[in-house]
Amino acid sequence: MKRARRLVDALRAKQPMNKALGQHFLVHDDVLERTVEWAEVDVEDHVLEVGPGPGVLTDALLAKGCKVTAIELDDGAHDHLKSLFADAIAEERLVLMAGDALSLPWPSDISRVVANIPYQISSPLIDVITRHHRNPNTAPLQDIVLLVQEEFAERVVMEYQSDVGSLGMVVALDFDVEMGERVPPHAFSPMPKVQSRLLRMTPHEEEWPCDRRLLVQMIRSAFEQRRKKLKRTLTNPPRRIGRVPGWHASRWKRAYAVMQLDPRLQRRPETFELEEWVELGVDFASCEEEA
Repeated sequence: MKRARRLVDALRAKQPMNKALGQHFLVHDDVLERTVEWAEVDVEDHVLEVGPGPGVLTDALLAKGCKVTAIELDDGAHDHLKSLFADAIAEERLVLMAGDALSLPWPSDISRVVANIPYQISSPLIDVITRHHRNPNTAPLQDIVLLVQEEFAERVVMEYQSDVGSLGMVVALDFDVEMGERVPPHAFSPMPKVQSRLLRMTPHEEEWPCDRRLLVQMIRSAFEQRRKKLKRTLTNPPRRIGRVPGWHASRWKRAYAVMQLDPRLQRRPETFELEEWVELGVDFASCEEEA
């Protein structure tokens, strides 16, 4: 029997799958091997894995000789992994953490994130990855490779015009993105009802001429009502504008009063390229003295 299938069956023999946790485990060894190869993992890396479950990807990562930190929310799976990889844990090649990867602190020296994640945490996990990468107290990430629902990957990459949205635009502020191999349902146990896709995010370290946090606020506010023109959606201050240093509701209103006749505000958000969002953010930020 193939190793991945054997590991999944070993966990399933101990407990049933937890649908609430989105547990769909890869059972194709070749897909796991290609995932690790595409992530370009080597012996110098410290890789973070989210949701290792039965340990199929953990096993493939350890085979590369890298250090792995794996965070598992499910208690039964955590105990399974602790027993399965006792030697790697004793040798400190594997650090196993119990809890929620969205809230637990991550090691400051991880170099890559490689994970087959529960699909319901895809968007919040990318937010956590971005915060970790931008944290001045952590080592910058080299690459992130996630196995996600194909529809989600298309939205991140903005494969089609209909996929253009706040998710892809905000990710593009920090990462270059590309889709990899499509993984069909039969590669998992139990089988999901959707196609899956590998997604790679590579930091580009672009420096923007205005506060990135202001751009995030503008983009997300505009896409909350994507069919409306910016003249309508940017009238009111974004709900979290106070989190951007130097900004508050009164400043936003003054800036909008200066910008309200700008022809760009007659457009809908999906018509903007990333560079145009940046230009608009620069112009909003420069309105303080004019207002």
